[in-house]
Amino acid sequence: MSANTEQHRCAQAELVPLYVVRALPCGETRLLEEHLRSCPECRQELESLSPVVDSFTAWPADILRPSDSIWSRLQERVGEEAIGESALPEVLAWREPEWEDVAPGISCKLLATDMERDRVSMLVRLAPDTAYPPHRHAGVEELFLLHGELWIEDRKLYPGDYNRGEPGTADKRVWSETGCICVLITSPSDILG
Repeated sequence: MSANTEQHRCAQAELVPLYVVRALPCGETRLLEEHLRSCPECRQELESLSPVVDSFTAWPADILRPSDSIWSRLQERVGEEAIGESALPEVLAWREPEWEDVAPGISCKLLATDMERDRVSMLVRLAPDTAYPPHRHAGVEELFLLHGELWIEDRKLYPGDYNRGEPGTADKRVWSETGCICVLITSPSDILG
């Protein structure tokens, strides 16, 4: 795709792949469905992606599921290896964290916390026309943009872009005109304000 074509691409087109795999939040789904009625470019994108996704559901289950004989052999082998082993420690099942509203227009989904290293990993979602508070980095900040557009100072990030902030540096202006979702790995000791 040429740079000129990319500049004239519908801003909503990047949401269509998320829509096709049902990964958009409910509110954005409704907005995109309304947009699809009036945008031939996005409808064409939807029409080109739908058969690919539909083909996954059409695969026979036997291709994806091991045969009964393989399951039986696996169960026997696991049973044999388990005899004589001490009890394994209880492993807590992963539970999907919930989105939490932390400020007007800003939601976070905390994925992991490492207090020894003073690190947190989270998904951050900014609503359209929302600014993240100015802050000074207590440690390395790594940001990977998944969806939307995000300005950090005078640099505009697009989905797939990465930004790294070194300890002691500050971000005075972080905002999104379109709204965005990013993966953020940072220190919980960052100084806001």
